Amino acid sequence: MTRISATMLTGVLVTYAHAAAAQQPPRPNELPRAVTLSLTEYNRLIDLASRPSQGPAVAPVASILSSADLRVRVERETVRGVFSLAGNILRPGVSRVGLLAGATLVDASAAGRPVPLIADGSAHTALLPGPGPFSLSIEWGAPLKFSPGRASFVLPVPPSGTARATFDLPGDQADVHLSHGLVTRRSAADGRTIVEATLDPGSSTEVWWSMRDSAPAAAAREVRALADVMTLVTLGDSDVRMVALIDAAVVQGEPRTIDVRLPAGYEVTGISGSTLAASDPREGGLVLTVDPAARRHQVLISLERQHDGGSFTLDTGVVTLPGVQRERGEIAVEGVGTLELTAVERDGMHRIDVRELNPSLQSLARLPILSAFRYQLSAATMPGLTLDAKRFADAGVLAAVADSAVATTLVTAEGRMLTEIRLQIQNRAQPFLKVTLPPGASIVSVDVAGEAGKPALGADGTRVPLLRPGFRPSGPYAVSFVYLQTGTPFARKGELQMTLPKMDVPIGLVEWEVFVPENYSVRTIGGNVLDRGTNGAAIDLRRGGGGSVSRSDVAALTGHIQGRVTDQAGGLLPGVAIDLAASDGSHRTAITGADGAFVLASVPSGPVTLTAELSGFAPQRGEFMFDDRRPQQVNVTLALGAITETVSVAAETAEVRRAPGSKSKDDKQVQPSQNVVDLQRRAAGVLPVRIDVPRAGTSCHFVKPLVVDQETMLSLGYRRRS
Repeated sequence: MTRISATMLTGVLVTYAHAAAAQQPPRPNELPRAVTLSLTEYNRLIDLASRPSQGPAVAPVASILSSADLRVRVERETVRGVFSLAGNILRPGVSRVGLLAGATLVDASAAGRPVPLIADGSAHTALLPGPGPFSLSIEWGAPLKFSPGRASFVLPVPPSGTARATFDLPGDQADVHLSHGLVTRRSAADGRTIVEATLDPGSSTEVWWSMRDSAPAAAAREVRALADVMTLVTLGDSDVRMVALIDAAVVQGEPRTIDVRLPAGYEVTGISGSTLAASDPREGGLVLTVDPAARRHQVLISLERQHDGGSFTLDTGVVTLPGVQRERGEIAVEGVGTLELTAVERDGMHRIDVRELNPSLQSLARLPILSAFRYQLSAATMPGLTLDAKRFADAGVLAAVADSAVATTLVTAEGRMLTEIRLQIQNRAQPFLKVTLPPGASIVSVDVAGEAGKPALGADGTRVPLLRPGFRPSGPYAVSFVYLQTGTPFARKGELQMTLPKMDVPIGLVEWEVFVPENYSVRTIGGNVLDRGTNGAAIDLRRGGGGSVSRSDVAALTGHIQGRVTDQAGGLLPGVAIDLAASDGSHRTAITGADGAFVLASVPSGPVTLTAELSGFAPQRGEFMFDDRRPQQVNVTLALGAITETVSVAAETAEVRRAPGSKSKDDKQVQPSQNVVDLQRRAAGVLPVRIDVPRAGTSCHFVKPLVVDQETMLSLGYRRRS
């Protein structure tokens, strides 16, 4: 980088040096110093020294008018007002401030002093010094305009940020209207009407009102109106709520009030309406004061009454308008909880489909509508209902259910067991899954729909989250958790007791795979699961040979038949259609999964016929006796071809045929599935536990259908291989 010594910058920096010397006192024995600057810094200083100074900022406008408060009083044939204006002068000197246009100003002052005004055509402008705030008081006047039954005047509104006005008019019931603005309050006192309003700044507003007191007497026009009354009756646990939506259309006249008749026994809890000015109770009903200029009035009335609770009989009327020319209405009945409703309609009413109800009435309902009626009021009829409501106790509803659960257990030679349970959940509102773990077990990992979760510990067990923030499931999704359980180290031979956790959601089917080290052989000796081992067949259907039958030694659920379908080479066949014809004439069907297995549930005792079919293979059919107290397993072998063969099972108990080189009867192990491999990988470095899982071994497969808040248990006998 190029450097320039201080001696070369003497001419440029002499000004800064003199300024610094003037500000600081001289130091004794001060030695001369050298300052070194970069070329970039030197160029920046040159640019700053040559840059012209900027002048002070100038406001974009000379003045602003922030607010206007208008007070107007009407007397006889004139109207006078006092306007209080506030704002700010932004520029120094005298500035013009626009006040009004198209108006007559009587006087203008600021702090009691006159303000110079300039009339530019129809606009008035004030000359005010600045900068600084200002406050003006302007007196304004205008004549009234009269027409039959009506008086009016035009009010100029200053172009301020906000504009508020207060009108003082003669008469107790002056009906005031504004062409531009919103009336915020009305009141009457001492024979005058006070109206407060918010106006549109910068625009002229026409103000008019009725002059009934001063107008000549005219023949009163008959008031005619048509009304629709939509009524919703809600049967609560201890009260009855009625909401009536009144829609009255004025055909002739200008009604000031509307009479409303209320059903007996109810208390008014709310009245609202856009054209409603006031409501006064009277015996048997209400008197609604409305805007006579409006041609349509919509009013919502809420009523309530008590009842004894439980089952009850209610005889109720509805809200009616006796002063209208024609009234028709609809009634909808809804109820809280489980009700059996019997509704008896009176004369002039008829029952309709709830889908025919007015959309406005349907939008008022928050519960399923039980009954709906329609009526048209006449002098001879009075609408009403007699309701007989029988209430039933509420029953529990399942918030979540699991279609299936896949459990994978890795057993080490030290007796420790690492188990992963993956649930396919359908959940509507249940936030947690209550899990009762086996003794000595603890959860080490939780996954909710692909993202990690955190278990919670409750007073009565462990909680696995089923939902997470921002996750709103619209269909089935996966929830899994992994737990580690301590155990007794393996001996030369012995028994191993295993239990899956008890969960508080119903599970359609539990599939359990147990992976044991390769130096041990195991066999099933007890439990409440069905063995899905490939060689543990109870019935074998083979091409070209007789069937054989034996009883399964696994204690499992009653009425179940399970099995596996293979080809002649021993390969598993998925997608095989299984049909079982029972002795009572019913049929049960299933489709084999990827492992070629199937399960048939709730099979009655007696002779049954099982048929297996798959495109490209010869169908197989077998008949045997079934006892629903002792579940059986059926293995089916399909051969290529299109010839249908029938195999009859003649004996109930026989020896199972085995192919050369097959395993012994007690050896239920098969090759591990991908679930075992995945769990081994997770235990190797993902899970926050240290466990030496076996890398080689065999698996045992079990199944248990329809598990509802119960434990899945298994007892295995093991023996060390020589």
